[in-house]
Amino acid sequence: MAEPPDQPPSGQPETPAPPVVSLRLLETTDLHGHIQGYDYAANAPSASVGLARLAGLIAQARAEVEASLLFDNGDFLQGTPMMQYWAQVRGLGPGEIHPMIAAMNAVGYDAATPGNHDFNFGLGFLRRALAGARFPLVCANAVRRVGATPAEDETLLPPWTILERELTDSHGARRKLRIGVIGCLPAQFVEWDRIHLEGQLEARGLLAAARAHLPALRAQKPDLVIALAHTGIAAALPLPELDCDNENLALPLARIEGIDVLLCGHNHLCFPGPDIAEGGGIDPVRGTLAGKPAMIPGRWGSHLGVMDLTLEEGPAGWRIRDFRTELRAISRRPAPGCPAAPLVAEDTGILALNAEAHRETLRYTKRAIGTLTAPLHSFFSQIAPDAALSLVAEAQAAHVRARLIGRPQAELPLLSAVSPFKCGGRGGPDHYLELPPGPLTIRHITDLYAFPNVVSALELTGAELRDWLERAAGMFRRITPGRADQQLLNLDFPCYNFDVIAGLTYEIDLTQPARFSPTDGRLRNGSARRIRDLRFQGAPLDPQARFILATNSYRSAGAGHFIRPQRPALNLGPAETSFDALITHLSATSPVPRTPPRPIWRFAPMPGTSVLFRTSPRAAPFLGEIDAYRHETLGLDTQGFLRIRLHL
Repeated sequence: MAEPPDQPPSGQPETPAPPVVSLRLLETTDLHGHIQGYDYAANAPSASVGLARLAGLIAQARAEVEASLLFDNGDFLQGTPMMQYWAQVRGLGPGEIHPMIAAMNAVGYDAATPGNHDFNFGLGFLRRALAGARFPLVCANAVRRVGATPAEDETLLPPWTILERELTDSHGARRKLRIGVIGCLPAQFVEWDRIHLEGQLEARGLLAAARAHLPALRAQKPDLVIALAHTGIAAALPLPELDCDNENLALPLARIEGIDVLLCGHNHLCFPGPDIAEGGGIDPVRGTLAGKPAMIPGRWGSHLGVMDLTLEEGPAGWRIRDFRTELRAISRRPAPGCPAAPLVAEDTGILALNAEAHRETLRYTKRAIGTLTAPLHSFFSQIAPDAALSLVAEAQAAHVRARLIGRPQAELPLLSAVSPFKCGGRGGPDHYLELPPGPLTIRHITDLYAFPNVVSALELTGAELRDWLERAAGMFRRITPGRADQQLLNLDFPCYNFDVIAGLTYEIDLTQPARFSPTDGRLRNGSARRIRDLRFQGAPLDPQARFILATNSYRSAGAGHFIRPQRPALNLGPAETSFDALITHLSATSPVPRTPPRPIWRFAPMPGTSVLFRTSPRAAPFLGEIDAYRHETLGLDTQGFLRIRLHL
């Protein structure tokens, strides 16, 4: 009788199975200064953020396997009042360890890369903070001195490192693996923080730097190469030059030969998962980019990325035979509208380590600066002007006006561009500004203006101002007249790019397509115009007239694609943060009067048409503020947002 075909011929020895090893990769990203679960703006504990809670998941994940490596993907030094206090108020003393770095040391990271926000406080502060790290940091495209080729650049940090770990293979033998780790971040970081980095640091394109440095890394004969890339996932890009224009380059990075695994971040999404659409080399179910394993574990410590690799040894070395990826959440909502419930306890060691820094931060955030006579919130910032943005606009304008005294530009009309920072979105139904009337403290100002931008100003024409507003109007989907319940917002468009310009009045015509691409700001529909009836002081805006626009350093450096990055800002003298300018203005005007928001903009009327908009459930008492439109509430959606039907 013939032997089964999958059996070796009788009398011949079986071919032994190739050796296999298992390695677990753990990733955190975009922690943004959240060490323990605390919301400083609300002055209350939070179950949905924090490295201290992640530490519990990390310990569990490590205990489940023989071998694991823990990585952080950047943006860990900015994002909370504690981070701002240590960078801009208190400072780091000689030899002192930054609270976030101390926490990361305690958790035991194996390597990390910086993100763009880690440069927000300047290069000197970043160096002092990173000096305390007990783990290697890598970055291939932050450059101190540009060489003839990217491979010859003098980089701020080593472009890559090699980690060596011993594992037990499937035959019971001990095997030493060499794991290469290369880091990178969006090249735009030097423009976004030009005011801090100009003349000190330059950037190579993320893709160009990776291609240039991978040969040297591969020459060290690593068994596995991990790209620790602070960049998000976007659909395939049509032009190679977008290397320096696009901040979400994980997909083209995955197509570079020599990279085996991608650990990504930056856009605060979850991957694998439904946050990112399938297609063009993106598999959000399996969790691959161009066929390679990849993950993004949310933001602020919301998730731990866990990737289990099965590596098989062959004639050409080790290769990934299989993998499995999951994102483990630190909390969940029992039901829509309910607060987040923790799924893991906070690590008591991290809490103890951070206790004094936390107490110091609380003392700082409770410092009084004035009084509010009426509540401020961002519940309707995307559908109507609001009083909070009006205050920020006034503070910016007051600062610029004072700095231009005696200069020719002081004769030009002064406008002010502002955008909301907290409008739900990926942050969930709790992620809104809400300041009650009463004492106004530092914690309220950190909620009103969360980023360490500097007040800036540009000289623009009326035509440029119109295009600025057209770019902002990409927030909205195109709406068909006469149809009911159309989705209003383009959820891929961040609210912080929805600029309004105080000093002008205008309507937004939603029947028109967006003039500019919502992702990269390129002109997409040259004949489209959503901004109509644009006026200054009641008269149609002259496209040739010149204006001074107060804004912030992030925007004037080209972030958001409102202007070209090379456009020079006005010299306003010594830099002052928007945060400090806001404190100065509110202190001078306290008690802050109860004033309605400026009538800046509205949607152009569309009879018989309705759109759906969602906001915080806490918006219910304030619905009278949008009575310019007929509206109805439709209850909570599955994520806990309040749904509103708006009749245009």
